[in-house]
Amino acid sequence: MAPMSKTTRATQFLTQAKIAHSVHSYDYAPGGERVGLQAAEALGEHPSRVLKTLMIEIDGRPACAVIPSDQELSMKKAAAALGAKSATMMTPADAERITGYHVGGISPFGQKKRVPVAIEEAAMAEALVYINGGQRGLQVRLAPGDAARALGAVVKAIVADSRLTPLPPSRERSEPAGHAPGMTCGMLGASHTG
Repeated sequence: MAPMSKTTRATQFLTQAKIAHSVHSYDYAPGGERVGLQAAEALGEHPSRVLKTLMIEIDGRPACAVIPSDQELSMKKAAAALGAKSATMMTPADAERITGYHVGGISPFGQKKRVPVAIEEAAMAEALVYINGGQRGLQVRLAPGDAARALGAVVKAIVADSRLTPLPPSRERSEPAGHAPGMTCGMLGASHTG
């Protein structure tokens, strides 16, 4: 695997916006199920502090939802939060085209095309959260309020009432504590309810 760059459009965006953040890397497992949950476990962090970036379409327009990795997005709540009537998951190809990032490395920061963003309000209760840093296996850790301000995000309850079933404990950890967990965009294997 090629060495990972710690400078991405996402980290440049945060630096230019003067947002305090730290950059963390981990071993990205392509094709893994629920990458955000696996990464949270590898880090030893609670999944509520590891946010995933989901690209959606609201009334046919691109948008972004940022939610805890152990939660499911409510399309109905996301649409309402962003002033739309309906929301659907964006296809991976469209997500990559709109953001300029690869699935598994999509960040809400520094996207090629700026889109409306909604962040789950429960994430604001955390002192620091991890959000994808714009590259597979790269995370940025920052205050959730700073993330919301930098993105001009709407902060509302956008998750479904149910949580994802936790992953069974792994037999071995691939990363020691202190490495950041991962998030993916468009976790298409997860169910998304209204």
